[in-house]
Amino acid sequence: MKRRKFFEKSVKATLGASVIPLTGYSNDPEKANSTDLTSEKPFGNTDPNQWHQMGTGKKPRPDRRKTETYDVAVIGGGAAGMCAAIAAARNGSKVVVIQDRPVLGGNSSSEIRVHLNGVNHLRNGLPERETGIIEEILLHNRFHNPQDSYPVWDHILYDFITKEENLDLKLNTTAIRAIISDDGKIEAAYCWQLTTETEFTIEASIFIDCSGDGLLGATAGALYRTGREASSEFNEKYAPKEADGWQMGSTVLLGSKDMGRPMPFEPPHFTLKYDAEKSHKGRQLKPFELGFWWVELGSDEDIIGEFEDNKHKLLGYAYGVWDYMKNSGKFPETENYALDWVSSLPGKRESRRFIGDYILSEPDLLKNKQFEDAVAFGGWSLDEHNPGGIENLNEPPSYFHEDFEEPYQIPFRSLYSKNVPNLLFAGRNISQTHIALSSSRIMATCALEGQAVGTAAALCVKKKVLPRKLGKTYIEELQEQLIRDDAFIPNRPANDSTDLVKRAALIFGSSTSSGDAKLLNDGWSRDYNDNPHHWQSDGLPAHVQIEWDDRINISQLELKCDTNVKRNLMLRRDSLENDVYTTKVPKELLRSLDIEARINGNWVKIGSIDKNKTRLIKFNFETIETTAVRINLKSTYGADHAKLFEVRCYS
Repeated sequence: MKRRKFFEKSVKATLGASVIPLTGYSNDPEKANSTDLTSEKPFGNTDPNQWHQMGTGKKPRPDRRKTETYDVAVIGGGAAGMCAAIAAARNGSKVVVIQDRPVLGGNSSSEIRVHLNGVNHLRNGLPERETGIIEEILLHNRFHNPQDSYPVWDHILYDFITKEENLDLKLNTTAIRAIISDDGKIEAAYCWQLTTETEFTIEASIFIDCSGDGLLGATAGALYRTGREASSEFNEKYAPKEADGWQMGSTVLLGSKDMGRPMPFEPPHFTLKYDAEKSHKGRQLKPFELGFWWVELGSDEDIIGEFEDNKHKLLGYAYGVWDYMKNSGKFPETENYALDWVSSLPGKRESRRFIGDYILSEPDLLKNKQFEDAVAFGGWSLDEHNPGGIENLNEPPSYFHEDFEEPYQIPFRSLYSKNVPNLLFAGRNISQTHIALSSSRIMATCALEGQAVGTAAALCVKKKVLPRKLGKTYIEELQEQLIRDDAFIPNRPANDSTDLVKRAALIFGSSTSSGDAKLLNDGWSRDYNDNPHHWQSDGLPAHVQIEWDDRINISQLELKCDTNVKRNLMLRRDSLENDVYTTKVPKELLRSLDIEARINGNWVKIGSIDKNKTRLIKFNFETIETTAVRINLKSTYGADHAKLFEVRCYS
């Protein structure tokens, strides 16, 4: 295997050799301390007959060095990485997820417990909620975690991703460095699994870095930038006049519990005093039960390299704020409260941002630029946290610069590397400016990017092309597949020529309270910009019927029902229930239905579902010849009427 040295000069400056674990084992101190990382030969004990020494017990597992091959390797198991992996697997690729933590979910996991926000509200106060894979995950949680438990959420995610065919998951595994081929592509990722003392060399055709910090991409020599751009570079009105290194910080969250009796608090030795008198009024101390998101530390230095130092200070600051609440005498309502949980892993917001063929910037978002290669959307406010964090007390903790009238588009050209040909990325490390990141870093937005690049990776494998070529030649095919899989691209309706409903002579409903059954074929999967794109029954049961002039062969029927995208579904620590947030399964979701086909003049049932759990409902069956299909809608999870947005048929 030909390999060129993976350390370029720029990478040497950002990544010390000391982070690379040994690729062999030896009792010889000189060999054990070797740092000759560019050698073709592994160092240490490489005799296969000696590897049994690494195993223990009656049935040792000496195979501690493995090479595995996949179509697509996804680095990172947060919202972006999970959706990327599932999308690639569902579209036919053999996929592996490399996750360096014991749980999935990234910032939303039980380790950190950040709300999995998306386009939670626009200027009208309503969401434009994400659909596709991330909605499936949130619905899965609503069905199986009604108690809103974060530790259970970890296993909801584990259940969801491990049930997927074509997908392997490696937890507690770090992708430490990229191995580069002579043509500049990533040939493999060298990984270390802490819990099993196993080295994995993961070979793949396409790599997707969804790790946030982007270590794999950095060691591959992928171009990236950090810090804030000067306002003049991208004409960003909220950027500083001069470029600097400031990056938004990480946060330590905590939670407290009413114990029903006085609970004194003595701060630990590492506590750092919170100076409330100097604090900006935006640093609100009530409500206090769920902690304070503004216990945050940013940096204009190496925010990755100093993470452990910052974590130590953040724990001190978090306990300092709690000490002030408990012992200042100004908050008697905390008397019976005790700390119930404190995060040991700060939630990150910003570090490396890779450079793609396009750098998304503030004007693109605010002016709602329309991209021919749009594959995802965002709409969280321009929310730039105070770079100094809690060490800059006299300024507000966050600058909500501006809300959006409608969602903005994210182009595919911002999701692949400018100089590493087979590297895609999704999440906070995409090609964008610091100000653009202040909005797009939100997890559900990252998840949409993940579904986009996962789908793109599978298409790259099928067509044997690299991401840039895919974007130039097959972008419409990528967009159509995303929309078919229930991702939404603002202002981009579907136009799938293989959908047989496009050839239907007639579409009608048995009863109608709103909309028109013909709208089920207009290419839109939600009501948008005040325009209806649905049909809704007048009561239940009801049916929709599709007629063709000539006989057709079909084996698949897909429909998109209602989950009320104007209401948020994410797990929240406060279990908020109101007009904008819900802790329940959407009452609008279809629960039971069946489908029939008219075959030789007779209606024949060809599929049924009694407990549906998704917005995108798929029926697969043996190919039949028919002139009509009827969808019988029986019940929802509480709504009196059933609403559909789209019906498709395929041969």
